[in-house]
Amino acid sequence: MVTAPLEDILSKYEGRARDALLPVLWDIQTAYGYISPDAARAVSHLLRIPAADIYGVISFYSLFSDQPTGETVIQVCTDPACGLAGSDEILRELCAELSIDPGDMTPDGRWTVRATTCLGLCEHAPAALINRRGSGAFSHAPITHSVDLLNGTEKPHQGILGGQTNIFLSGTDGQRRQTLDEYGDYQGLRHALNSLTPQQVSAEVEASGLVGRGGAGFPTGMKWRFTWQAPFQPHYVVCNADESEPGTFKDRVLMEHRPHLLLEGIALCAYAVGAQQAFIFIRGEYPEAEQCLRDAIREAESAGLIGDRVMETDFSLHIEIRRGAGAYICGEETALFEAIEGKRGFPRIKPPFPTTHGVFHKPTSINNVETLCAAPGIVLHGAEWFRPWGTIKSVGLKLVSVSGHVNRPGVYEIPFGISLRALLETHCRGVRGTLQAVLMGGAAGTFLTPDEIDVPLTYEGLQAIGSTLGSGAVMVFNDTADLRDVLRRLARFFAHESCGKCFPCQLGTQRQMEILERSDHALPGDRDRLSDIGFTMTQASLCGLGQTAAAAVLSALQKWPGLVEA
Repeated sequence: MVTAPLEDILSKYEGRARDALLPVLWDIQTAYGYISPDAARAVSHLLRIPAADIYGVISFYSLFSDQPTGETVIQVCTDPACGLAGSDEILRELCAELSIDPGDMTPDGRWTVRATTCLGLCEHAPAALINRRGSGAFSHAPITHSVDLLNGTEKPHQGILGGQTNIFLSGTDGQRRQTLDEYGDYQGLRHALNSLTPQQVSAEVEASGLVGRGGAGFPTGMKWRFTWQAPFQPHYVVCNADESEPGTFKDRVLMEHRPHLLLEGIALCAYAVGAQQAFIFIRGEYPEAEQCLRDAIREAESAGLIGDRVMETDFSLHIEIRRGAGAYICGEETALFEAIEGKRGFPRIKPPFPTTHGVFHKPTSINNVETLCAAPGIVLHGAEWFRPWGTIKSVGLKLVSVSGHVNRPGVYEIPFGISLRALLETHCRGVRGTLQAVLMGGAAGTFLTPDEIDVPLTYEGLQAIGSTLGSGAVMVFNDTADLRDVLRRLARFFAHESCGKCFPCQLGTQRQMEILERSDHALPGDRDRLSDIGFTMTQASLCGLGQTAAAAVLSALQKWPGLVEA
């Protein structure tokens, strides 16, 4: 029997297709705390999707539940940055206070407590995500005591922002989002619509040397040009805001503090590729960032900066936010398309590529948040404005996320080419204690020793020493950190997040985790086993998750051979 509130939820989606599946499941989950069999059947009839597919989606995404949960669900992050800051002890205290085990619900139905993977609040570690039935989610960071979580009060996290330049982070104070009045009337978009053709916009971005800031490094203007040239219609723009890798949180800062910069970048991309519809796919663990974007979209629509006939021209653009539901794999572009389409986030085999066969199998330009935020300045001021920063091969500015044992963790805006040492000593005000290691590039990155921190932060500089910049995550560990414990947490993350589509990753991440779980009492040959597993995953996995899931482990084994020894 469908209850009246459920009917009200479903009525909003009458006539919609399968791509409405994640939004309707989120509405049900928020209202009831879980998705019941009756609700799943009702959604099946509404969207004409087989019930088996509904359950497949619910079970795939970790933020959805098909079993009753407490009125309040507290999820405590246990990934490396929060683990270093004592989140395991907080989780134990919280469960002891409620007399339950992690994952359980209290007998009175008031509380459910879980451990979770990274919440993207690494600079405020330890952190938790709190979901209240009927009202949604909010973040709590930093946690000073387990009782803080039971009091149920939101604890806003104030950003720690800085750097040598002030382009991406201009006008931010780290405490609130920038309003439209403070940001301005989208001057870059206005210039493009009045003075430039779509092809000229792409050409300007291409001439600037801007490459993707999510880690892949593909030339942005070239991607826009390829999408424009694709013959099939319609064209789409997708903003990849599913920033889910431990140690990475720069995109969250941009969305929370400069949402209009992102919206203007999306609009410029849409104009350049000939799209009238854009999607922002934001990770489900970012409720504050999502709300900032929704508020900014309303402001921009009211001002005529997005919507029909933008700025009284023939260009129209509608932007829709799609909330992810807890799957790191959806940061892979084709898995993200599957999620938008209402499916499990399985990566597709490439080719074909997104510029011809993207979301809904139509030409799509997909860019990450930071990449799109670079476009307005380039289009307004010209390509040469962007090129003086950085080096010949690594052009422009970069946001880096620094967490761990530094005196001032946060997001820093730097020109390519400064050294890692300068970043840590000048911007982060030094390392707390004696430096033991730096994990460059996030969970899928590589370790550097104290002797290697004079490396310039450029793609070519890090590549020369066998490392990677990735999305710009920098995780710092002093000599109190147990690197075996760090590797175990990373291995658990990848084992949990593997989608299971390809065997090298599905089995490899599990075996890697099992071996590292016993690393304090290693068996003879464990180091060789990890090397073999890592090589196989790197060479044979379908997508970037499996191809990089062993990167940090292999790097650690090379730098510190004794970490895994019998």
